[in-house]
Amino acid sequence: MNIRRYRLALERTYTDRLTVQRIEKVKVNGETKQRLVTVYEQQPCRISQKTLGTNGQTESVNRIAYETKLFAAPELEIKQGDTLTVTRGQLTRTYTAGEPFLYESHQEISIQRKTEA
Repeated sequence: MNIRRYRLALERTYTDRLTVQRIEKVKVNGETKQRLVTVYEQQPCRISQKTLGTNGQTESVNRIAYETKLFAAPELEIKQGDTLTVTRGQLTRTYTAGEPFLYESHQEISIQRKTEA
């Protein structure tokens, strides 16, 4: 298999945009604090629905949880627990990254979105 050609073919499907943030220790006025730091912005990617959403209706809230998979370039260092903001067209959603699975041509990451409706 020609990995370069395979990667180029995959990257043609990357019509979504990805911003990656993670909590890191930073020095502020000589004091070490934990802050949400942007690691990557507007990187090409593709999300794909992995499982259908579940509806957890209670008397006070309707919880919606479903899982999707993210495809991105293997050079991006995405860590489990990172906050991923993905934009598709006019729709922007925030997810939490699972553990990445790396291939030579791309990486696949299980991402979870939990929200209340």
